[in-house]
Amino acid sequence: MTKSAEETTTLEAPEVAAYWAERRRYIERIRKVPEIRNRFWREVGIYLLRRLLWSFGFFPIMIAFWVPFVLSSFNPVVMAADLIPLLQDFVNSNPEIQATTISTVLIAWASIGFFFLVFDFVLTPFRSPYEYEADVYMRSWEQLNHDQLPDKV
Repeated sequence: MTKSAEETTTLEAPEVAAYWAERRRYIERIRKVPEIRNRFWREVGIYLLRRLLWSFGFFPIMIAFWVPFVLSSFNPVVMAADLIPLLQDFVNSNPEIQATTISTVLIAWASIGFFFLVFDFVLTPFRSPYEYEADVYMRSWEQLNHDQLPDKV
């Protein structure tokens, strides 16, 4: 004999509510622990530094060197032969053109960096140490309270 969906949800609802209530209480308790609070802020800083270095360091540099390298058919001699006249023209140009070129390069760098930063935040969200501690605690809580909770279907 099978139970209806209504009976199944009424059995699981108290278990789910108890789980999330205990998780909330535990997170509220551990937010007051100075060691975990310090670890939280250190991990926030490391996370932001990694995302910024990855987005503004790796991707713009990779694109700036990889695209010309591909266009030169992976031949560094051809790439250098194409870039040397451009660099000579830049050095020999007047300061206004040099300033415009530098600002264009910086705008391109920033736009590529911000583009990848947004996607980096979406693809690799921050994992809080509070959440990690709560996950560990809730695994043990489930094992301790398994006999008191209603049977799962």
